[in-house]
Amino acid sequence: MSSTAQELIPPEAREPAGSRPAKSGRVRRLSGRDKLVLSLMVGIPTLIELALVWLPTLMSVGLSFTRWNGLDLADIRPAGGENYQFISQDYPPFWPAVQHNLLWLLFLALIATPLGLLLAVLLDQNIRGSKIYQSIFFAPVMLSLALIGIIWQLFYQRDNGLLNFLLGTAGTPKAVDWFGDSSVNMWAAMIAATWRHAGYVMLLYLAGLKGVDPSLKEAAAIDGASAVQTFFRVVFPAMRPINIVIVVITIIESLRAFDVVYVINRGTNGLEMLSALVIQNLVGEGQVIGVGSALAVVLLVISLVPIVFYLSRTFGKENQA
Repeated sequence: MSSTAQELIPPEAREPAGSRPAKSGRVRRLSGRDKLVLSLMVGIPTLIELALVWLPTLMSVGLSFTRWNGLDLADIRPAGGENYQFISQDYPPFWPAVQHNLLWLLFLALIATPLGLLLAVLLDQNIRGSKIYQSIFFAPVMLSLALIGIIWQLFYQRDNGLLNFLLGTAGTPKAVDWFGDSSVNMWAAMIAATWRHAGYVMLLYLAGLKGVDPSLKEAAAIDGASAVQTFFRVVFPAMRPINIVIVVITIIESLRAFDVVYVINRGTNGLEMLSALVIQNLVGEGQVIGVGSALAVVLLVISLVPIVFYLSRTFGKENQA
């Protein structure tokens, strides 16, 4: 700007050389319509959550301390901690169900989860047709566990099942009743669940592998690390947030295992699970609402442990940041 033009501008309006216009610090106020939309967006999901999740949860906790036949509200009687004492001392399926849930957890943690990690590592190598393989391995995740149980029943059938056919025992006395034999049906059910769980873990680890900084791998290669050493010492530790999520998911999956075993034989004859015992006591002719609610509360408390662990680690890191 010329000196003549500069003199025409009032002194209070003159701007120092090199300075920029200051941004307005005003915050836009929400209109009444904006407040209404936000209230609906927050309020409706919250009400649905309260009605379908928290209210039944609180009712289950309350009913676990009562005796009730599930028909007449006037028949509700306080029972204190008798239901919890009953399931821990006088309810035969309870402890086998706890053992089966622990076995389910170990199987998913030691077999299904490493299998999903292996698939993710292989598919991350940009091999030909990797997208097709990803779709094939992920397809079971889109199916419900109940449907998976039905599909595997066709595979495990004693007389016409594919497995006995491959073993050459179909239609013979040597044929194994994979879902009917209490000594093997738990293992057969866990393999069926692995088919779905491995695909889910594969997808999560694929996302984690894509997020690892390539410079870390390059630095490890320069230092002379092999591919295996690079993965276990550099890549795998870098996916710590994904690892925590998968640990939590694996624990929850082992606790909520229900669909497969219930489709097979309603959670009996060697397939007793905590979730199946809850349904057996809450639904049907021999329903015992107090016992079923107590079992549900036990399952809830156990499930909260990994959830609280995950949330504490997540929010703890945010506070440190």
